[in-house]
Amino acid sequence: MKKRVISALVMIMIFIPILIVGDIYYPILGSILGLIGLWELMRLEKNIPDFMKLLSYFICLFLILFNYGSEYYYDMFNFPIMGGVFLLYSISVVINNDLKKYTYKEAIFLFSSVLIIGLLFNSFIRIRLLNLNYVIYAFIISIMTDTFAYLGGSLLGKRKLAPAISPNKTIEGSIIGSLFGTICGSLFFYFVIGNASIPVIILQTFVLTIISQIGDLFFSSIKRTYKIKDFSNLIPGHGGVLDRLDSVLFVILAFLMYIII
Repeated sequence: MKKRVISALVMIMIFIPILIVGDIYYPILGSILGLIGLWELMRLEKNIPDFMKLLSYFICLFLILFNYGSEYYYDMFNFPIMGGVFLLYSISVVINNDLKKYTYKEAIFLFSSVLIIGLLFNSFIRIRLLNLNYVIYAFIISIMTDTFAYLGGSLLGKRKLAPAISPNKTIEGSIIGSLFGTICGSLFFYFVIGNASIPVIILQTFVLTIISQIGDLFFSSIKRTYKIKDFSNLIPGHGGVLDRLDSVLFVILAFLMYIII
């Protein structure tokens, strides 16, 4: 517990100043976190050649930073870029020429991992450039939903939510988490951001609490598939970058789609 608290304080001391200052420092932080997230995913597959790992880091960094300063979300992943990335990973199977190790399965795993990380962390950077309070709003939703879902599930949980993915999560905990996540997030949005009507704020926040839990479960499904507890042990007591940011990344992506599209 002590280790967990100390790690949390260190993360807060690093993240909060960079979040507030923004400028070039926030994209740099987002890029570093994204590349670490990709590393955590690539560790799951043992047969990926080193040259493909290196190439994936460069492609992922390109996607993370691609037009991140633009206010138009539509230009983020266009057809030529997606087509080009897909061809690179397809060609890599042929060039490697070793179907006992690196096959289309590993290539598709890399392709999807690069796209997922690129998309999520591009959104992570882009939303800060739109509005600092949007980032805070997303974190409030994620943290409050997760915290009260855990507390509610521990106290009142009886029916399993997704036992094959996360055996400890319950329907009761999910409902309580969404309730408090909606209340806390809506209050912040209304009093600090305040550019929408109360019914719209409540509805959008409630939907984002659901998205938050989906993000958590999505990454939990990856860990369950590969039979691991955490993506890494980089953050003592907390696991890895993806363990800490799983739900908030989904909230940010969904909210960014909502406010721009």
